[in-house]
Formats: sequence, structure tokens, C-alpha cells
Amino acid sequence: MSTARALSFDRAAAQYAAARPDYPAALFDAVEELAGRPLRGARTVDIGAGTGIATRLLHARGARVTAVEPGPGMAAELHRTLPSVPVVRGDGNRLPLATASADLITYAQSWHWTDQERSMPEAFRVLRPGGALALWWNVSDHSVPWIADQDTRLRRHLGADNSAHGSSPASPVPGSRFRELPRPAGGSLAQRLLPWSRKVPVETHLANLASHSAFLVLGTAGEEATRRFLAAERAHLAGLFPNGTVEERYVADLIVVIR
Repeated sequence: MSTARALSFDRAAAQYAAARPDYPAALFDAVEELAGRPLRGARTVDIGAGTGIATRLLHARGARVTAVEPGPGMAAELHRTLPSVPVVRGDGNRLPLATASADLITYAQSWHWTDQERSMPEAFRVLRPGGALALWWNVSDHSVPWIADQDTRLRRHLGADNSAHGSSPASPVPGSRFRELPRPAGGSLAQRLLPWSRKVPVETHLANLASHSAFLVLGTAGEEATRRFLAAERAHLAGLFPNGTVEERYVADLIVVIR
């Protein structure tokens, strides 16, 4: 994944914070189960923290969180909403953190932006012995017909390798990343798939789509095409959801590695 694409979120930080889905309580229960310890009091590093969607939920569970985020716009939005949480500029390929300083390292929607040959050893360096690395993604549930149909339209507009559903041809369904993840030497690895949903206004759903990098990298040159696509999608969704509320269905795809 290119650095330019990863940093494209900076131009839409407020939109990202307002429209992106968060994560179900069951995901954090599963993190605690698989990590073998409670989040409360855990020295936690949330990497690629973005605007702090996962950071906020980890903090609410009592974790002692430090956020790591490379993008200045995203980091500023995180600091604005979570002023008590330390924010460090950096990324997973070279963590600006001391060795054996964390009980838990989390990547919410961000592991795929790293070079795994570098980020896995870095995570193991920063984790204390017995610490846990937790990776998770919200993947749109393509078993729902309207979501599968929308994915087809997205790929037609953005290109076959792009979508805004948290999946790709390499990881088309929840669980694929478990097979792709390198097996760490001396570590154990486990997975949970956690279905959940949220109901949002159509405009929030469309803003969520438009906050994905596949749209953001189009920049100003692609603004008109993006507007046309979202207008057509708005009209399509109006027929499916006449009350103006979309039920987005997801599978939270969680992988936990124990050092």
C-alpha cells in the first residue's frame, strides 16, 4: 500500500470521524478472551489510530492507550476529541516506542497499510513477553444482497481492485486475512468473526463510502465523477430504503497473535 494512499485520509478527517462505523462490544470482549487479560489497565498502543474510533472505545474499557498515527490531519482530529490520550506521530513499520513497553498492540482497519515483514517484528519488539497483537477490520457482509450489489457497482466505478467495503480481491470475505497473515515464530494465533450491524441515515452511509481511500485518492480531478456516483447511489438506495435509514451489516474480522 502506498504512503500517499495511506495519507489520503488527512483531507477527510472530520468526515471519517463522523461517518465511519465503530466496533461492537463483542469485539473487545473477544480481544480480552484471546489476549488472556482484561483491557482495564493494559498498556495499549493503537497503531494507525486515525481519528481515534478504536482508541476511544479502548480508553472507555479502561485501557491505558497511546495512539500512533502518521497523518497530521487525522492525528489533530484524534487529539481534538480525545485530548487526554497521548498521540505519537509514526507508523507500524518503525514504531517510536520502547522495547517490551506494551501489553497490547492494536491495529483497527490499519494493518494492511504496513509492510508486514517490518511491522510484525516491530510489534513483537514493543510487546512484552506474553503480550498480544490484535488486528481487526469491519468487512461489509456480502451475504446481504444489496451490499453485494453495491460492491459490484463500486468496483465498476473504482476498478476491480478497489472497493469501499473493507475487502479486496485478495481478501474478498471475512476470514481471508487469517490465512494470509504470516505465522510468527514463537507466537500463537487465533481468530474471531463477529457479525454486527448499525442503522444510519442514507447520507451517513454515503459519507462513509466517500471517506475510503479508493475515493480520496481521486482528489479534485475525480470530484465530479464521485459526485455522480454518489448521486446515483443515493437514488438507488432510496428505492431500497424508503424511510431514509440504511442498515449496514458487517463482520468484524479479528486476529490476535500472542508474543
